[in-house]
Amino acid sequence: MPATVLTPSVEQRLRAYHELSGRARTYPAGAPTKPTVTLSREFGCEAFPVAEELVKLAEKTTGEQWLLADISLLDAVAKEHHISSDVMLSLGHKPRWLDDMFATLSPHWKTDSDYYRLLCEQVVMIATAGNAIFVGLGAAIITQSMRNCYHFRLIAEQEFRVRSIARRMQISKQEAEIVVVDKQKEREKVIRKLLDADEQDPLYYHAIFNNGKIRNRQIAATIADVVFKRLE
Repeated sequence: MPATVLTPSVEQRLRAYHELSGRARTYPAGAPTKPTVTLSREFGCEAFPVAEELVKLAEKTTGEQWLLADISLLDAVAKEHHISSDVMLSLGHKPRWLDDMFATLSPHWKTDSDYYRLLCEQVVMIATAGNAIFVGLGAAIITQSMRNCYHFRLIAEQEFRVRSIARRMQISKQEAEIVVVDKQKEREKVIRKLLDADEQDPLYYHAIFNNGKIRNRQIAATIADVVFKRLE
């Protein structure tokens, strides 16, 4: 799967995922838990650059490999389970099976879906194993009750997000304005429909950063400081 302008290459991360999966299956009961970080963001904020910086800091601090998990990684995992990428990419846009998909998460949903159960199992498995950084996926909400998870969110004024998207997607500012508005509305709608939650609620997060006023490396360093000092 080729890298896109907004997401890093998935092949190396898929290998790391399988290594982590093996570790999770053999992790001894009672062993110290390893931390997991979730990054939520308004559309156009630079979560991947922050996550990549955070992976470097985490690996330097722990001396262990860390996994960056996102929709493209879980799409690759889904394909290994012979689930079409169209299913993944249409998440939140097919009402006839949305209710099925989320039956396993809430009593409000009445039916079941092998597909979404797989997706949620992967999120929870990765988070449980630790040494992972999630970008998006509603992971902050899905893993909210897990004590080894640390949740952070990136926000920014629209002008910053428009400039960032225009630069990374190599489109005009006018086109970027439309993309930012439409994608943000879509993201909020999907999270509300699928998880019955508002990801903008600040109480979900350990900290929220203004991506337009704080550099990506500084955000990553602050997150690392929060996570690893709490573990001391």
